[in-house]
Amino acid sequence: MIRILIYIALVFAIAAGFAWLADRPGEIAMVWQGYEVHTSLMVGAVALAALFVAIAFVLWLIVTVFRAPGLFGDWMSGRRRDRGYRALSRGMIAIGAGDVKRAKRFAVESRKILKDEPLTLLLAAQSAQLTGDAVAARQAFESMVEVPETRLLGLRGLFVEAQRAGEHEAAHHYAKEAAAAAPSLAWAGTALFEYQAAAGDWQGALLTLGANLHAKLVDRGQAHRLRAVLLTARGLDLEAAEPDDAKAVALEAVKLAPGLVPAATLASRVLIRGGDMKRASKILEAAWKIEPHPELAEAYAEIRTGDTALDRLKRAEKLAALRPLHPESQLALARAAIDAREWAEARRHLASIREEDRTERFCLLMAEIEQGAAGDRGRAREWLGRAVRSPRDSVWMADGYAFPAWAPISPISGRIDAFEWRRPTVALPDEYRPALELDAEPAGEETDHGDTLSLTIDATPAPAPTPPPAPAAAKVEMKPAVATAPERSATVALADLPPPPDDPGVEDIAPVPIDRLRLQ
Repeated sequence: MIRILIYIALVFAIAAGFAWLADRPGEIAMVWQGYEVHTSLMVGAVALAALFVAIAFVLWLIVTVFRAPGLFGDWMSGRRRDRGYRALSRGMIAIGAGDVKRAKRFAVESRKILKDEPLTLLLAAQSAQLTGDAVAARQAFESMVEVPETRLLGLRGLFVEAQRAGEHEAAHHYAKEAAAAAPSLAWAGTALFEYQAAAGDWQGALLTLGANLHAKLVDRGQAHRLRAVLLTARGLDLEAAEPDDAKAVALEAVKLAPGLVPAATLASRVLIRGGDMKRASKILEAAWKIEPHPELAEAYAEIRTGDTALDRLKRAEKLAALRPLHPESQLALARAAIDAREWAEARRHLASIREEDRTERFCLLMAEIEQGAAGDRGRAREWLGRAVRSPRDSVWMADGYAFPAWAPISPISGRIDAFEWRRPTVALPDEYRPALELDAEPAGEETDHGDTLSLTIDATPAPAPTPPPAPAAAKVEMKPAVATAPERSATVALADLPPPPDDPGVEDIAPVPIDRLRLQ
């Protein structure tokens, strides 16, 4: 645009000059070698302009003659370069189409013509990947790392190759280098964070998470949640040896995610250890308001050691008042009332739970009430039988597997914050349906072990299909964890009671996926 304006201004200036001469006529006389020339001023000006144009044309012609060999060479080079780029383009298309032969042929042709062009290395690497030649692909990516323009692309390729080969330490190294070179690189920041967390490097993962947040690779809400999970994991490691540091990180985790149950229970333990029971109570109450959880109820009941069962019952009433309609509130009250031997109150709290919320734990508590209130063996057995057929209670689940406790990283996929508190939803095959077995006693005889009836529910699931392989970035060595539901047991003291009541709805409850039930 500027050039056009300059050209228009120049033409306007020339026209203005000729107009100025036309308004001021005159004559030019020239005598040379006996010749005398007379002409007007306008004709002389036009002749002078034509002379300059002729001189410029002659000069251009001379320069063109001298530059002709170079121009011809550039023209030939341009044709060759165009042919190389066409080969490169066709090779990329062949890669996308999965045509291995054409891709390799065009890769060789483009590399021969273009030589140091970085994209030829990419085509060669992708052709090698397409044919499964990991060595050639790695060599091509290593060559790309040496070139500043393609360094990040080479690191990305080496990272992918290391993942495919299961070399996670090397993949971690390449991700770290890429993140240091370009903090805003999404794949590098995410991969580095995941590897650090999977390796238990909580401090490094926290620093990387902060860098990812600064680079806007993760939104603020998600970053706060992940930070709370990492702080909780670090606090669990520091709890025994460095309680002060554990307290600091636990309080920060609770501040970022008040509803994170492991963070709340950790903070309560370290605060109780320091004698700050009031603050521990507030943290547990805040988490309970968000979502009641049995671990919160247990921690709240044990805030002050040495309390009587009635004191714990009063504390449970205070906690349940925060969410009075939630089933966990009634279960917590029933548990505390049973411990205080307040049988009628415990029964009243359990009776307020809706039918669809009456899980296995509900039935076990009812069995304990029946045997504790009057020692009715038959009624207790009835409730224990219902427990087998009742819906399962919520457990810590990650990637479809049940675990006995929460963990910051899933041992199955290596995913961070994968654990959630919910009911198992996968039923076992028909051949692993629960069976009722009476152990070590002849048929038709009852065994009395000190007026107690021991119920052991072995919840170890049947051999499940092998889980799908985790993403390559997540295949890291984890601390061993048992991917099965824990064995649950309840011991109930019995005495002579009237026979159990009829309950026509019991038989309609579908059996739960428990491998074996043994009554002793």
